[in-house]
Amino acid sequence: MSNNIALSVIEPDVTPCCPPLTERPLTADEAERTARMFKALGDPVRLRLFSAVASHEGGEACVCDISDVGVSQPTVSHHLKKLREAGLLSSERRGTWVYYRVEPSVLAAMGALLTKAAGHDK
Repeated sequence: MSNNIALSVIEPDVTPCCPPLTERPLTADEAERTARMFKALGDPVRLRLFSAVASHEGGEACVCDISDVGVSQPTVSHHLKKLREAGLLSSERRGTWVYYRVEPSVLAAMGALLTKAAGHDK
């Protein structure tokens, strides 16, 4: 008898969309979505959690491995939810634990947004 249970992946609500800042001005919609991501990272606890997931071996981390950030477990859950809502993390429940992943496309888009475009050396 197999104990394997298929669990759904909770997808992020926001998809990075924007060109590098040096390419053209952002539209209002692009600025709104991008601000949501940076606002989520503007909190030190969220930034620590995001960093813990991003640097975790294998590219994902169980909440049980990253929750030691100096706040209570309900507060950790709140901050992880905000990071998911901002589109920075995706999550998957496995049994009683939730595993988090940093979306590679999000990191690439955020990096590209802030990277100086070629030919714009001043």
